[in-house]
Amino acid sequence: MTSKEVPYKIYLTENEMPRQWYNLRADMKEKPDPMLNPATGKPITFEELRPIFCDECAAQELDHTTPYIDIPAEIVNFYRMYRPSPVVRAYCLEQALGTPAKIYYKYEGTNTSGSHKLNSAAPQAYYAKQQGLKGLTTETGAGQWGTALSMAAAYFDIPLQVYMVKVSAEQKPHRKAVMETFGASVISSPSQTTAVGRKILEENPGTTGSLGCAISEAVEVAAGTEGYRYVLGSVLDHVVMHQSIIGLEAKAALDKYGEYPDVIIGCAGGGSNLGGLIAPYMRDKLQGKASPHFIAVEPMSCPSLSRGKYAYDFGDTGCITPLMRMYTLGAHFIPSPNHAGGLRYHGMSPIISKLYHDGFLDEARGVEQTKVFDAAKVFIKHEGILPAPESAHAIKVAIDEALKCKETGEEKTILFGLTGTGFFDMTAYMKHNSGEMSDYIPTDADLEKGFSKLPKVPGIQE
Repeated sequence: MTSKEVPYKIYLTENEMPRQWYNLRADMKEKPDPMLNPATGKPITFEELRPIFCDECAAQELDHTTPYIDIPAEIVNFYRMYRPSPVVRAYCLEQALGTPAKIYYKYEGTNTSGSHKLNSAAPQAYYAKQQGLKGLTTETGAGQWGTALSMAAAYFDIPLQVYMVKVSAEQKPHRKAVMETFGASVISSPSQTTAVGRKILEENPGTTGSLGCAISEAVEVAAGTEGYRYVLGSVLDHVVMHQSIIGLEAKAALDKYGEYPDVIIGCAGGGSNLGGLIAPYMRDKLQGKASPHFIAVEPMSCPSLSRGKYAYDFGDTGCITPLMRMYTLGAHFIPSPNHAGGLRYHGMSPIISKLYHDGFLDEARGVEQTKVFDAAKVFIKHEGILPAPESAHAIKVAIDEALKCKETGEEKTILFGLTGTGFFDMTAYMKHNSGEMSDYIPTDADLEKGFSKLPKVPGIQE
């Protein structure tokens, strides 16, 4: 079958949906550096992770060797509500751009939570319930993760407390309302409900918050409440593994029509959806079978990959989490309040960071948010989907790459991740429509404030 016969939407059947997650670390000859206990400076152990994460997630986090891990039957049944999700050929966008490139996108916005985050929320809530835990805590930035986990926690009947970054809670009250409709308790962060929250507010009165702040509060409550554990929606290795279902489905769908992408593009905040999308294609690259060009797209206002340092750092502003070696802007970095989308975490997944550091992830590209929203409006006009601002970062670069093909005449195949819908982001779209949206690019001096507080790690950074 030729590419001209590819349908507008490619669906797998339920029976073709993956029954295993793929653990990308198993095929990495050089593994990501281990998490460190900040008190001892030694690699974190399973027993040390148990007070923070549920047991199964802790085990998955430390597993660098098992290539495939079975998806529990209960999660397969949950996934069936919205999976398999489609791979879409962007015929209308291609025509509008006048490009010889073929553009595909993997669409993860077909579930009630509106994003890819549900792929990891469901197993984390399930594992917690199976362990007999009394409740969960988490943080959320733009709100996708909090919404997804609220949905999963309601389904598996386990209480949930969400710390939502203050500026996002103010910009997206309807996200908060959805979480509360599912039964979650939602608190704007930083708050007066935790010791670390009170300290952050004392040191930074009027702060609009950050994911690092919200993580600190959620971890403090989980660690101090019997029967509770903390769950995270990005960054961590087991979350990247859960998201591999995105790439596994995309590859299986495109394989049906003999299509293999030359360029694969994903937005990058914490790195889980990017890691999930590229996972099976990165396996091919690691094994020497193919060499697609991978592009991670991030906001210029929070440029952890493109301008960050590859260093051990805390995952939170309160400096209470284990240390992770990753590209980071420093745990104390707080994005500008004019930043409208997600992708506002100070660090990047250790897996993504290691692949980028070693040259397997080819490129990290920063983009201004006004241009991101310009691209989003081109996309909705021609493809009929209102994209989340996060996804629109990938759309911007996909359009750029397609226009390069128009200039050179190359017939490349482009795949990007459309991670969710933008219906909860209308405040940002309204600002863009009215011309009120502006761009912010931190100076080197701004970034140095975060770098100066990176922790000392003997033998690595001193």
